[in-house]
Amino acid sequence: MNTDRKIPDVYGRIWATVEKIPRGRVSTYGTIARLSGLPGRARLVGYAMFNLPEGAGVPWHRVVNAAGKISLPHGRESRRRQRLLLEREGIAFDGDKLDLKTVGWPPASFRG
Repeated sequence: MNTDRKIPDVYGRIWATVEKIPRGRVSTYGTIARLSGLPGRARLVGYAMFNLPEGAGVPWHRVVNAAGKISLPHGRESRRRQRLLLEREGIAFDGDKLDLKTVGWPPASFRG
Protein backbone atom coordinates (compact mmCIF):
# COMPACT_ATOMS: atom_id res chain seq x y z
CA MET A 1 0.00 0.00 0.00
CA ASN A 2 1.33 3.43 -0.94
CA THR A 3 1.32 5.78 2.07
CA ASP A 4 2.73 8.82 0.25
CA ARG A 5 -0.77 10.25 -0.23
CA LYS A 6 -1.89 9.49 3.33
CA ILE A 7 0.87 11.44 5.08
CA PRO A 8 -0.16 14.85 3.67
CA ASP A 9 -3.80 14.04 4.56
CA VAL A 10 -2.81 13.23 8.15
CA TYR A 11 -0.67 16.35 8.34
CA GLY A 12 -3.65 18.39 7.16
CA ARG A 13 -5.75 16.98 10.01
CA ILE A 14 -3.02 17.84 12.49
CA TRP A 15 -2.58 21.36 11.12
CA ALA A 16 -6.36 21.93 11.24
CA THR A 17 -6.33 20.95 14.93
CA VAL A 18 -3.38 23.24 15.69
CA GLU A 19 -5.23 26.12 14.02
CA LYS A 20 -7.90 25.80 16.75
CA ILE A 21 -5.49 26.62 19.58
CA PRO A 22 -6.48 30.11 20.76
CA ARG A 23 -4.01 32.95 21.09
CA GLY A 24 -2.36 32.89 24.52
CA ARG A 25 -2.83 29.13 24.91
CA VAL A 26 -0.70 26.10 24.08
CA SER A 27 -1.29 22.42 23.54
CA THR A 28 0.96 19.39 23.69
CA TYR A 29 1.99 17.11 20.86
CA GLY A 30 0.07 14.27 22.51
CA THR A 31 -3.11 16.30 22.93
CA ILE A 32 -3.00 17.45 19.32
CA ALA A 33 -2.53 13.83 18.22
CA ARG A 34 -5.54 12.71 20.26
CA LEU A 35 -7.74 15.59 19.07
CA SER A 36 -6.71 14.79 15.48
CA GLY A 37 -7.90 11.19 15.88
CA LEU A 38 -4.34 9.90 16.20
CA PRO A 39 -3.96 8.86 19.86
CA GLY A 40 -0.43 7.88 20.80
CA ARG A 41 1.06 9.55 17.73
CA ALA A 42 2.67 12.60 19.36
CA ARG A 43 5.83 12.12 17.33
CA LEU A 44 3.80 12.30 14.12
CA VAL A 45 2.54 15.72 15.28
CA GLY A 46 6.17 16.78 15.62
CA TYR A 47 6.87 15.65 12.06
CA ALA A 48 3.81 17.56 10.84
CA MET A 49 5.01 20.72 12.57
CA PHE A 50 8.48 20.27 11.07
CA ASN A 51 6.97 19.86 7.60
CA LEU A 52 4.61 22.81 7.85
CA PRO A 53 4.94 24.85 4.66
CA GLU A 54 6.43 28.31 5.11
CA GLY A 55 3.74 30.95 5.39
CA ALA A 56 0.96 28.42 6.09
CA GLY A 57 -0.42 30.56 8.91
CA VAL A 58 -0.72 27.62 11.32
CA PRO A 59 0.32 28.68 14.86
CA TRP A 60 3.03 26.02 15.18
CA HIS A 61 4.56 27.89 18.10
CA ARG A 62 1.58 26.97 20.31
CA VAL A 63 2.59 23.29 20.43
CA VAL A 64 4.92 22.23 23.25
CA ASN A 65 5.90 18.96 24.89
CA ALA A 66 4.06 17.25 27.75
CA ALA A 67 6.44 18.80 30.30
CA GLY A 68 5.39 22.30 29.19
CA LYS A 69 8.67 22.97 27.44
CA ILE A 70 9.72 23.93 23.94
CA SER A 71 11.07 20.82 22.23
CA LEU A 72 13.40 22.52 19.77
CA PRO A 73 17.11 22.24 20.61
CA HIS A 74 18.77 24.91 22.74
CA GLY A 75 20.72 27.44 20.73
CA ARG A 76 18.49 27.20 17.67
CA GLU A 77 16.97 30.37 16.28
CA SER A 78 13.65 28.54 15.85
CA ARG A 79 13.59 27.83 19.62
CA ARG A 80 14.17 31.52 20.42
CA ARG A 81 11.48 32.46 17.90
CA GLN A 82 8.96 30.07 19.42
CA ARG A 83 9.53 31.42 22.91
CA LEU A 84 9.31 35.03 21.68
CA LEU A 85 6.04 34.34 19.85
CA LEU A 86 4.56 32.72 22.96
CA GLU A 87 5.71 35.57 25.20
CA ARG A 88 4.16 38.08 22.79
CA GLU A 89 0.87 36.25 23.34
CA GLY A 90 1.22 36.75 27.10
CA ILE A 91 2.51 33.31 28.00
CA ALA A 92 4.92 33.45 30.92
CA PHE A 93 7.76 31.02 31.42
CA ASP A 94 9.33 29.85 34.67
CA GLY A 95 12.82 29.16 33.44
CA ASP A 96 12.29 26.90 30.40
CA LYS A 97 8.81 25.78 31.42
CA LEU A 98 5.30 27.14 31.14
CA ASP A 99 2.30 26.17 33.26
CA LEU A 100 0.08 23.84 31.25
CA LYS A 101 -2.62 24.03 33.94
CA THR A 102 -2.91 27.75 33.26
CA VAL A 103 -2.29 28.07 29.52
CA GLY A 104 -2.99 24.55 28.29
CA TRP A 105 -5.63 23.96 25.61
CA PRO A 106 -8.14 22.60 25.73
CA PRO A 107 -8.64 23.42 29.43
CA ALA A 108 -8.25 20.40 31.73
CA SER A 109 -12.01 20.29 32.34
CA PHE A 110 -12.52 19.56 28.62
CA ARG A 111 -9.70 17.07 28.09
CA GLY A 112 -11.63 14.04 29.34
